[in-house]
Amino acid sequence: MDMTTTTGSAGLAAPDLGTATARAVGRRRASYVPPNWFAAVMGTGIIAIAAHSLPWQPTGLAEVATVFWLLACAVFGVVLVATVRHWVRDPEVARGHHAHRVVAHFYGAVPMAIMTVGTSTMVVGATVIGRDLALGIDLVCWVVGTIGGVVTTVVIPYRHLIVGRTSVGDAFGGWLMPVVPPMVSASAAAVLTAQLPAGWASHVVMGIGCAMFMLAALASLPIMRLLASRLRTGDVGAAHMVPTWWIVLGPLGQSVTAACLLGHVAPHVVDAPMAETLHSFAVGYGLAVWVAATLWIGVAARLTARTLRSGMPFAMTWWAFTFPLGTYVTGSSALALTVGGTVFEVVAVAGFAVLVVAWSVVAVRTIRGVVTGELLRAPGVR
Repeated sequence: MDMTTTTGSAGLAAPDLGTATARAVGRRRASYVPPNWFAAVMGTGIIAIAAHSLPWQPTGLAEVATVFWLLACAVFGVVLVATVRHWVRDPEVARGHHAHRVVAHFYGAVPMAIMTVGTSTMVVGATVIGRDLALGIDLVCWVVGTIGGVVTTVVIPYRHLIVGRTSVGDAFGGWLMPVVPPMVSASAAAVLTAQLPAGWASHVVMGIGCAMFMLAALASLPIMRLLASRLRTGDVGAAHMVPTWWIVLGPLGQSVTAACLLGHVAPHVVDAPMAETLHSFAVGYGLAVWVAATLWIGVAARLTARTLRSGMPFAMTWWAFTFPLGTYVTGSSALALTVGGTVFEVVAVAGFAVLVVAWSVVAVRTIRGVVTGELLRAPGVR
């Protein structure tokens, strides 16, 4: 496949289409839906989860969480249907996504979106549809998302970062997208474990959750090292790709959430010595990584502010302002639950407020782009 790239209207470098193909796709305005669209599901669902996790629960917050859970389910349905339509109408273009050096990494958004819907259904939707149905939906989403996440963690980096020709100059935050799903799976496993009766099922789910935590951590570290190397060069990439630097916050915040939640449910599943070990790990790891995540917010915010001043066009990459920040909120809330401390409570609430504002801006711009067709046009089509 020709690896020459153009910047698509969705804001990602995408496969260069021949003129005839581009015109054909352009006539079917809504048919170009690369996998990064699932980030909208993630960014919406994380608000429901973050709202539920906040240490302060003012009147009306539960209703806010329910609204965002319903929105996440609706967005997931729309994106899923649009994706199927894309594959049916433009199979050659759709098949090319996995081979593209930028677009392919966003296949990690698919399993994360599925698990975000599942977890938000369990923690928020259960009050609407009932606990048993919510648990069944969450379990199915977790199984599907976990399998999908293992596939993206192994296949995408191997194909594009090991076998493919890459350099530090190619590194961008999206490289983390295919390897973060197992960490989302670890957090989701903790939520599921708390809902399952004591027995083999809870042991299996928690064991898989711990394994997914280790897999995601091992897969993320070398990529973060490459990202740090590129950052030191002073070249942060094209303006529309700068938001992807916020993705670095994702594995940091999500791992804090996962460690704390797994440590919290451990006493119900494992013996006392092991539970104490997991709790100690959650405290030590959680505090250290939370500090790193807080520092990274400063770095990412500085890069964003500098780029905004010089001009940062709206693109689907702006959804990177939502889910990663949401994981920082859930991580702060989880630390407040695990170690206590007003500072974590205040940071979680403040972060949630910023998250809602960021989501509002990105959602409005996305809707505008869909209505005008700018975000639905294939690259090279105007």
